[in-house]
Amino acid sequence: MPLIGLIALLIALPILGIIGAWLQLDAHAIDTLSQQMQTVLPGYLATSAWLAIAVTAGVVIVGAATAVTVSLFEFRGRRFFQWALLLPMAMPAYVSAYAYTDFLQYSGLLQSSLREFIPGLRLPEIRSLPGAIFLFIFTLYPYTYLLARNALNERGVHLMEAARLLGTPLAARIRRVALPLARPALMAGAALALMETLADYGVGAYFGLTTFTTGIYKAWLVMDDRIAAAQLASVLLAIVALLLWVERKGQQRLRFSSVRGQRSDTSETRLTPLRGGRRLLAWLICGLPVLLGFVLPVLILLRLMWREFLHQESDPYLNAGFDLLRYAGWAWNSFRFGSIAALLAVAVALALCYVQRARNLPPLKLWLLRLATRMASMGYAIPGSVIAIGILLPLAWLQAVAPQNNVGILVTATSFGILYAYLVRFSAVAVQSVEAGYARIPATLDEAARTLGSGGWRIARILHAPLLWRSMATAFLMVFVDVVKELPATLLLRPFNTDTLAVIAHNLARDERLGEAALPALTIVAVGLIPVLLVTRALGKR
Repeated sequence: MPLIGLIALLIALPILGIIGAWLQLDAHAIDTLSQQMQTVLPGYLATSAWLAIAVTAGVVIVGAATAVTVSLFEFRGRRFFQWALLLPMAMPAYVSAYAYTDFLQYSGLLQSSLREFIPGLRLPEIRSLPGAIFLFIFTLYPYTYLLARNALNERGVHLMEAARLLGTPLAARIRRVALPLARPALMAGAALALMETLADYGVGAYFGLTTFTTGIYKAWLVMDDRIAAAQLASVLLAIVALLLWVERKGQQRLRFSSVRGQRSDTSETRLTPLRGGRRLLAWLICGLPVLLGFVLPVLILLRLMWREFLHQESDPYLNAGFDLLRYAGWAWNSFRFGSIAALLAVAVALALCYVQRARNLPPLKLWLLRLATRMASMGYAIPGSVIAIGILLPLAWLQAVAPQNNVGILVTATSFGILYAYLVRFSAVAVQSVEAGYARIPATLDEAARTLGSGGWRIARILHAPLLWRSMATAFLMVFVDVVKELPATLLLRPFNTDTLAVIAHNLARDERLGEAALPALTIVAVGLIPVLLVTRALGKR
């Protein structure tokens, strides 16, 4: 149990560091807070509020429309769209921002082509708040689509068929049966999408938006004001905690609305066939999100990469700016951090989940176990920038108290700090996967092994490990992919002269070297396809 207490403390430390900033309010801190309320804080709140409202409405509309279409209707191409609608999950919003900026800007391909027919044409600037809303909607709608689709597959087809037999028109069946049934799932998915939106740094920084995450980064590294950074991080942490509470309520209602054993098998249940204009409308509803959220950004990035390759071929001196050797170094850093963080996260998940199977624990140990599990589950909802500030802030206090200690160097000049942040951020992914694996192992097997004289380590090594290897492999891959895509925490905590694919893609795009940013961006997308394929395969087996 000391191990469980240590895990709980380590995962809770960044959160405690942020909260501790309010316990040391002095005149300087109060003055800083007052200045922020008069200057930057209203802008951060306004931008974040507009993003929250618009992204929520967008992901709910797109997710509900696509989930209803593929779950309740039969049309040619439905099985293709069932998994293709998940593809935007592999596209980080900041990568999509780089692609669309090159395509839609004034000198981009679209406007240059249109000006040949309409001289003087100028489309709205993509680097704006509406542009960011557009990107977030079409990269995050799979959260609402996936949860709503699962909810509708449980009972939606049966209830829609019953309503049809009672003479209810199609539009009324969708409005009065399908959408109320999917509402809890849509709200839970919207909460997850909002947490991803608030945690984003790449889109906000690249588009020049005044969001909480960009403000935290600016306050810490540009203004060199850790108090301002901590105050902004605490406000963002409070917003995320509220969203996490809403998401859990939605998940509870989602579980209540589903009935085990009544799963609809679309091969045995009659779906409403679509023909003619309604079939074309279904193709448009399902095809447009896939086109805008995945296909078009990938094609733009491929075009950028090919154009950069032709430039380098025509002018050898350009090879000094970007070469495959440097790319291999960035890829190695990403894969190295991802692999180590994934192994650590799986080890933490195994420790937490194994102890949960113990019987007759004392109340104090049971409370610590639940606390550690809850902390590990909450980490994924906390933005990377907040975790980074929560790690750096206690170090700054410790450095001020004891200037001769070397703990700050250990965290900021080595890989320890960034791996610690990854562990806090992504342990929840591993815990969920390993918990699902342990749920399939009856507790009676453990009792039988103990009756035969096996100890805890022998049971875990010989009995549990062979049965959990699929769950552990899935947890490893999910954490690995999330680490490769993570940007804010990596920017703040990476060791000196150590860049990852996400960091270098952001830096190159910020310097308007989009052609060079295309290859690392496409690599991130390719790695992000791994969990999409896993989810698609899992859904296909249901």
